[in-house]
Amino acid sequence: MTEFFNGLLRLRRGPWEMLASILIAIGVVMLMQPYVLWAFSHSFTVTLAGTVLFLIVSHFPE
Repeated sequence: MTEFFNGLLRLRRGPWEMLASILIAIGVVMLMQPYVLWAFSHSFTVTLAGTVLFLIVSHFPE
């Protein structure tokens, strides 16, 4: 767990890609659930933010 946070602080690709992938997955889950309207309303924004983060992070060093 400490290695994960050290990777985030040192701007390494692996931990940031994992964070972006989790953000994309959360956005998709928010989109598919039918019960909470605010989650459905913000699902596109969360998914888009994760996708943009993934594109940016893919240029970070290993």
